[in-house]
Amino acid sequence: MAGSDPVEWYYVGVDVGTASVRAALVTREGQVKTTAEEMVTIWKPHSDHYVQSSIDIWAKCCSTKVTQGVQRNQVRGVGFDATCSLVVLDQNFQPVAVNLDGEAERNVVMWMDHRAAEQAARITSTGHRVLSRVGGVMSPEMQPPKLLWLKENLRATCWRDAAHFLDLPDFLSWKATASLARSLCTVVCKWTYCPTEKWDTSFWTAIGLEDLLENDHSKIGELVLVSQWEYLPVVVLLGEGLTQEAAAELGLDTGTAVGASLIDAHAGGLGVIGADVRGFSLPCEDQPITSRMAMICGTSSCHMAISQGPLFVPGVWGPYLSGMVPELWLNEGGQSATGSLIDHVVKGHVAYPQLQEQAVKGSHIYTYLNRHLSSMAKDLGAPLELLASSLHVWPDFHGNRSPLADPTLRGAVVGLPLSQTLDDLALLYLATVQALALGTQHILEAMTQAGHDITTLFLCGGLSKNPLYVQIHANATGLPLVLPAQTEAVLVGAAVLGACASHDYSSILEAMEKMAKVGKVVQPDHELWR
Repeated sequence: MAGSDPVEWYYVGVDVGTASVRAALVTREGQVKTTAEEMVTIWKPHSDHYVQSSIDIWAKCCSTKVTQGVQRNQVRGVGFDATCSLVVLDQNFQPVAVNLDGEAERNVVMWMDHRAAEQAARITSTGHRVLSRVGGVMSPEMQPPKLLWLKENLRATCWRDAAHFLDLPDFLSWKATASLARSLCTVVCKWTYCPTEKWDTSFWTAIGLEDLLENDHSKIGELVLVSQWEYLPVVVLLGEGLTQEAAAELGLDTGTAVGASLIDAHAGGLGVIGADVRGFSLPCEDQPITSRMAMICGTSSCHMAISQGPLFVPGVWGPYLSGMVPELWLNEGGQSATGSLIDHVVKGHVAYPQLQEQAVKGSHIYTYLNRHLSSMAKDLGAPLELLASSLHVWPDFHGNRSPLADPTLRGAVVGLPLSQTLDDLALLYLATVQALALGTQHILEAMTQAGHDITTLFLCGGLSKNPLYVQIHANATGLPLVLPAQTEAVLVGAAVLGACASHDYSSILEAMEKMAKVGKVVQPDHELWR
């Protein structure tokens, strides 16, 4: 074990988010020593089309160096996580264009790409049994409808040339180790794979993608990673560790352990949900981990709840066996646009230039808006949360992921005045945050009705750094919110994968408890509702 060695051992976590690649050097105790970030390019060739380049993404993974000042042999393991985007490669592992523009390097259909909404609706109409594991409704953010769209719209180019369809986390694992083994997390959560039944051939045939069954499903994954525990997805060394080429690009030793990758939200869950909460007087103390829900809130938000047995929640993805925590079932609620919605609402307001002018004097725009709302509340002698009582936002500008599971829904704002002042912008921002919090409460209600008993929320991601967003969520749900000691909890979750792959921890549960730490607890303001 690492604890017996006087030399400090480290793990590198790499997180490929929607707009950037981030990396961190993490200690065995879960402390983030250094971080780096590189932006990645997003193309929007058509409405609801969002495309990236796997070449660009891997290059940014390699340029986010975080091991300066550390000996290479001190880095024991590497873990990758990424958005659940679809990567397309040909038989020579070269990129294949996923749009009519034919730009080969643009070979990634992003998670938030909704081009396949019609295909998703058709898949739902089949009523196939696999739909019971995705809340009864196929989402255009999952891979089957995206694959069907590519076949129906790019048959003579993309579909003809494609030899490998990979979830982005699995692409990163392949680039690092040359192993095409798929993570159980990705194929279970986004591809309808079942650990006990494996690929359901009747499903792929029913939706018109029977050609993906050829050569033992080679295009979508012949081998899915499990370990010596029956359905444990992420404690084994992937391949033989880093290849010589990948090690040189990443600045690490050949053979460094690499864990099976996770979807980014699921890595965030590992980075927070297993923390030791003793001494914080939380209702989940001395309770099973199933009383906790991880909420990963960034561009979009994911609500990760786990259970001992399978719970079927209408409009909520899952239940997925070992989708996040080994041997436990995962239900995944979510909102397709949260951070991106707040940015859209704020930056699209006519008073945004005025906000920028004020914020440039010493604070971030959202820090300024939070302070501005506090001043407005003080001047009016009213609780801050009641300032927007006449302004209402329906937040599904990019559809509703759950629990309504309707990607065709669109947003609405009711109660706008003719004025367009900075005060009006602040109130619209507040109403948007409140709408997102009520959306979380809606997801919680659906999960509770299906049998979940959630007493505590564990938050991470960019929006968890916004105190107004956090407090309003506590108030809306009536539950205490736990914030991690390390603000980069998703990167800690990725590092957990590397720590387990190196066998420095015996299990995911042990690594989560040791590496995830509670930083702060935010209680709901019950006085507001009296």
